[in-house]
Amino acid sequence: MGLADETQPGTWAVHADAEKTLRTLGERGDIIRTMQRAMRGEPRELAVFEPGDDGRTILGRVAAKGLADELRDRGYLVIDGVDGKAHYVALNARDELANYPTGAVVEVKGSADVRAADRNIAALASDGLYRTDHHLAIAQGQAMPGRDPQEVVAAHVRRLEALRRGGIVERVAEGLWKVPGDLAERGRQYDAQRLGGVAVELKSHLPIERQARVIGATWLDQQLIGGGSGLGDLGFGGEVKEALQKRADFLAEQGLAERRGQRVILARNLLGTLRNRELAQAAKDIAGETGLEHRPVADGQRVAGIYRRSVMLASGRYAMLDDGMGFSLVPWKPVIEQRLGQQLAATVRGGGVSWEIGRQKGMSII
Repeated sequence: MGLADETQPGTWAVHADAEKTLRTLGERGDIIRTMQRAMRGEPRELAVFEPGDDGRTILGRVAAKGLADELRDRGYLVIDGVDGKAHYVALNARDELANYPTGAVVEVKGSADVRAADRNIAALASDGLYRTDHHLAIAQGQAMPGRDPQEVVAAHVRRLEALRRGGIVERVAEGLWKVPGDLAERGRQYDAQRLGGVAVELKSHLPIERQARVIGATWLDQQLIGGGSGLGDLGFGGEVKEALQKRADFLAEQGLAERRGQRVILARNLLGTLRNRELAQAAKDIAGETGLEHRPVADGQRVAGIYRRSVMLASGRYAMLDDGMGFSLVPWKPVIEQRLGQQLAATVRGGGVSWEIGRQKGMSII
């Protein structure tokens, strides 16, 4: 193994880095055994996710999870990928294992990519200054259906606020920011340091077996719309192919799909229809439980109330806002995780949502 040299017959000098090398080999052996247990002995190509692997992403099912480093409280996931491989992913110290249920569908990627928002801010800056009014004028000229120019600018301001806390940019005045010329790269470094190089996104908390016959906009529906490309035949990839056929049959029973030979014709606005049906049933259940009237949220509408609870649906996670007379269900975002019981407001546009914290006066958009 090249970890020591024989200086004279029977006498060996151990290399200074031998301990580190042996420890690394031991850890890799532990990882391989962990993955083999998670795959229950099924023959599978094994891979360890490295954040710097050319922007590679992993899509798959959480097959197992646990603590990789108990002293540092860092977890790991074993992902049964749609590509037919088993992937080991070391999580960041801030990542909670409870966020990723066994059987859930997740996407893993390196978190150190340059953000589009950072590129936009750098491109729009003049003499090192970014102006929100200038950006708004450009966004209004490029406005597209479902994209509110003011929300586009607000999203960039939220990013600037985060970078300001990291000491990268400076707010000179309302709507005026001083930004460095290498903003995109410094923003990437900031994300890599903060997130530890790995970003895990929960695509669905429901196992695909339950997604196949549920009312709601599921990950399987998104795969049907996208044609189910990139699916392998082994493991999770093969199971997804079978689940897609069952999902298509269920949608046909609901009048939302039609089989024509080998083709499946999906209803227009399939995701919206499924989402609305599930929300209507969830709202009916909550109304019966609380006695409050449900107030559906229209696109572009602003709603406000006390954040009472979050509701996990097949279509995703929603927040219940109670204004004392009625309630609304609004797409949940991690920024309100610690805001239970507080007054919030939200505006829903094109499937996205912007949240406001605090009472009407002095609210901050997040």
